[in-house]
Amino acid sequence: MKITRNGPIALLATALMLTTACADALAQDAPTPGFNNKIPDQIMTPDKVETRLGTLNFVDGVPSPETAALVYDNLDFLRGVEVFLNFIPAASIEAIRLGNAELGAASSNQAVIFDQLLDSNPLLLTGNTDTVYCLVMLDLEADGPTVVEVPAGSGPGTVDDAFFRFVIDMGIPGPDQGKGGKYLIVPADYQGELPKDVKDGGEYFIARSPSYVNLLVLRGFLVDGKPEAASKMFRDGVKVYSLAKEDNPPKMEFFNGSKVPYNTVHANTFEFYKELDDVMQKEPIEAFDPELRGLAAAIGIRKGAPFAPDERMAKILTDAVAVGNATARAVSFRNRDPRVAIYPHSQWQNMFNGADYQFLDDQGIGGRNLDARTMFYYGYTVNTPAMVAKIVGKGSQYAMAFADDAGNPFDGAKAYRLNLPANVPAKDFWSVVLYDPQTRSELQTTQPFPGRNNKRDNISVNADGSVDVYFGPKAPDGKENNWIETRPGKGWFVIFRLYGPLEPWFDKTWRPGEITLAE
Repeated sequence: MKITRNGPIALLATALMLTTACADALAQDAPTPGFNNKIPDQIMTPDKVETRLGTLNFVDGVPSPETAALVYDNLDFLRGVEVFLNFIPAASIEAIRLGNAELGAASSNQAVIFDQLLDSNPLLLTGNTDTVYCLVMLDLEADGPTVVEVPAGSGPGTVDDAFFRFVIDMGIPGPDQGKGGKYLIVPADYQGELPKDVKDGGEYFIARSPSYVNLLVLRGFLVDGKPEAASKMFRDGVKVYSLAKEDNPPKMEFFNGSKVPYNTVHANTFEFYKELDDVMQKEPIEAFDPELRGLAAAIGIRKGAPFAPDERMAKILTDAVAVGNATARAVSFRNRDPRVAIYPHSQWQNMFNGADYQFLDDQGIGGRNLDARTMFYYGYTVNTPAMVAKIVGKGSQYAMAFADDAGNPFDGAKAYRLNLPANVPAKDFWSVVLYDPQTRSELQTTQPFPGRNNKRDNISVNADGSVDVYFGPKAPDGKENNWIETRPGKGWFVIFRLYGPLEPWFDKTWRPGEITLAE
């Protein structure tokens, strides 16, 4: 063995390294102060933690009184935000109920009908200007099982429950397939005897609802571009009454909502929680699952108890609803989910964020898409599988745009153009309608109907069969029939509708152009 001059030094260095490594290993295994063993750092809480709330102080893991108060305020705030985002559908139904009652339609035999169509005076979330609406609020607590008679020729109709969950379709997409018929809406907890369902040889299409309050929405198509026939069809043929009174049903009353400035949109302020409390007091416990009930109860909204927040809680909830509203608006108008786009590199969006009508992702594998639910109910009403399912030639399909082709929100002071290629795949009709981002209702301008409909309006068609629709404060020369007015100082967004959508819409071989600034 040959020993170099550096040999002893190398051996000493190696020995020191081994000694240090052993010391480190012993130190790593040394008991944590105050414990018999080494405790993993990731389960320990330091005495001071810096967060977005500020410095959180602890004594051996126990929060100081100030920190406890701070995080409880934050917890109440978070719950308040989540209550807003999750209960928008319930507050929205309640707002519609209150709006109907304001017009006089407070009972199930009283309907609001838009005889001259829905213009921009009523505030109704993204209603259309193209069909005659007939709205009825059902009260299964007061009436028990309730009969709805739908006339032949009715367009798409739906019943949704007090949480805007789908109950049953009527009219063209429903089991009567537009031939008319009798429907029976039954409370989920009803134990009494019922007549036979149509499928069992009876005369009723029977559906059960988990809630007492239900919204019935019927749509009637224009005839020769006019609403009179649909209005008469509903006034003569729609009947709603308790099954117990089928031998002597009360007479139907209709209240015309056209041209009437009234509100059906839920609050974005502290009043929202009061609207929700009214719903919670009215509905059976089972109408909302324990998770949702617990969320509401955490901020003081509990069935059978008064909603009476103290000064501290009222202040927190006032902040929470403001942040919840801002969040809903971000999800609605600046959605970050790439699945919302109908086409690659396009501003046209779908209403369900790629989820189904129950807002379930990937057939439920991804759970419920809560942002999709928030987006839908903040801006839209009436939930039905027909809005998502591929039903060629029946039902309806929708596309929304909140920005131009460059991604800039629409400016009411500027002029834009939309080109719809030839052969729009709509068996019944298509329409383009503008909405106000504040109210999510029809944009109010000097035009009572802020839209264009290929069956109602005398729209000019280009030589290639395509149609140009123009948006702006002033109509381009000679394009008045294809122009929708906007207002300087106001934004807007647009919904493109197809009633009776055809295969080219579903396979995307036909698509609308992007909305561009007009030259």
